[in-house]
Amino acid sequence: MQLVIISGRSGSGKSTALHQLEDEGYYCIDNLPVSLLPALVQETSRPEFSHFRGTAVCIDARNAWKDLADFGDIVDALPTAVQREILFLDAEDSALIKRFSETRRRHPLSSETTPLAEAIVRERQLLEPISSEASLVLDTTRMTIYELRDAIKQRLLKNLTGTMSVLFQSFGFKRGLPADADLVFDVRMLPNPHWVKELRLRNGLDPEVRDFLESQPLADELYRDICAYLDTWLPRYKDSNRSYMTVAIGCTGGQHRSVYLADRLFHRYREQYPDIHIRHRELQ
Repeated sequence: MQLVIISGRSGSGKSTALHQLEDEGYYCIDNLPVSLLPALVQETSRPEFSHFRGTAVCIDARNAWKDLADFGDIVDALPTAVQREILFLDAEDSALIKRFSETRRRHPLSSETTPLAEAIVRERQLLEPISSEASLVLDTTRMTIYELRDAIKQRLLKNLTGTMSVLFQSFGFKRGLPADADLVFDVRMLPNPHWVKELRLRNGLDPEVRDFLESQPLADELYRDICAYLDTWLPRYKDSNRSYMTVAIGCTGGQHRSVYLADRLFHRYREQYPDIHIRHRELQ
């Protein structure tokens, strides 16, 4: 039996994720009390549920706080035959505040005495026992609904047993670190094409920018050093039964240097890791 547990802070896209799994043939339940997970697993293990691809449940901060604190123990006590994946969605505080302001929804933890910003911080604390157990974390700050649905299909649903899903992601430090990054490489020491007038409005996927960076000895040296690190440690992450790995490459604005190196690394490892993806956060 396959069980997908979806969690995350309010406004991060949990409903979209649950609807996507429902479209993919999962039996879905929203806002399940954590304490009922064992009973749900027992119920959906019956033959009547065999035509479903699996079971997906959404667990959020509206649960009993003690049950959230005991999440790890409750999940560990599930039968060993249950193949489980824990998807945690999150976004920057400013993005969550903006989303609630636009929809005029009430945050489940806000009240007359608890403002929205404080409720969002409190929610992160309550869900920490789940986020720490997550097999896949997605930062939805700059994702559209369609990009989130695609990310779930590509990374969660297409991940094959025994393989490790690898994502190379470029980003700009001026907009913050990606919340879902496992490894972060800072490439801001490379010469910046932004200061070359003819290259400023282009990005790291353009041949002109690629030629400029490949003419810099420092760029090739850094690329080889990153490859040496990944050649050593990615197989060890895989051997430890790691299902997902996000390698984030960051420069100042996320337009030139990080894009170039993330794309180059993606092509370098695409034959070695069949379940591999590329995302340029600031080019979305």
